[in-house]
Amino acid sequence: MASSSKSSLSPARRQLLLRLQTINFGRIEGLRLKDGEPVLETATIVREIKFGGDNAPRPETDLTDFQLKAQVIELFSHFDRIRDGVVRLLEVKHGLPFKMNVEDAA
Repeated sequence: MASSSKSSLSPARRQLLLRLQTINFGRIEGLRLKDGEPVLETATIVREIKFGGDNAPRPETDLTDFQLKAQVIELFSHFDRIRDGVVRLLEVKHGLPFKMNVEDAA
């Protein structure tokens, strides 16, 4: 069953969610998944800076708990199916996962 609130997430998934909200716009490269859990220590974070735009983290970063957006639930659902692997690229827009490229076994 998919988690529907921030507080229901594992610590690793909460950490990734916070990172997405902090990035706001950008990407995460080389994110390893171990047992469906993200391993951020192996990833490269690339923030997109928009001149004349708001580059601050999302306001949700300060909230203790909130309902997860559909994109976050779908992301973690993919993690559950992939289990072990590498997300080569996870694109982030407005602090939410937008799209990802995943390495497939040959």
